[in-house]
Amino acid sequence: MVAECEQPGMSVSLVARRHGISASLLFRWKKLMKDGGMSAIESGDEVVSASEMKALNKKVRELERMLGRKTMEAEILREALEVAQSKKLISRMPLLPPDDTL
Repeated sequence: MVAECEQPGMSVSLVARRHGISASLLFRWKKLMKDGGMSAIESGDEVVSASEMKALNKKVRELERMLGRKTMEAEILREALEVAQSKKLISRMPLLPPDDTL
């Protein structure tokens, strides 16, 4: 709604009426956005768009899922190796370091 207020021919009062909220609330939101942007600029933080933030959050979730999958695969392989070594199916040196060195 704040972005809508910035459109040509739009006003805070008009946007507030369209969405059924008070104009003072929309003025407050507009001020908070401006103040938040200014504090981000003053602190040297980069200001990113909401769509970019959503895309980055989606990428993080995807990478977390991939990491979880790879971790599970490594644990399964480690357990299979331990079973094979205990049954003396593998008689050579261990392929993986002991857990305390990881």
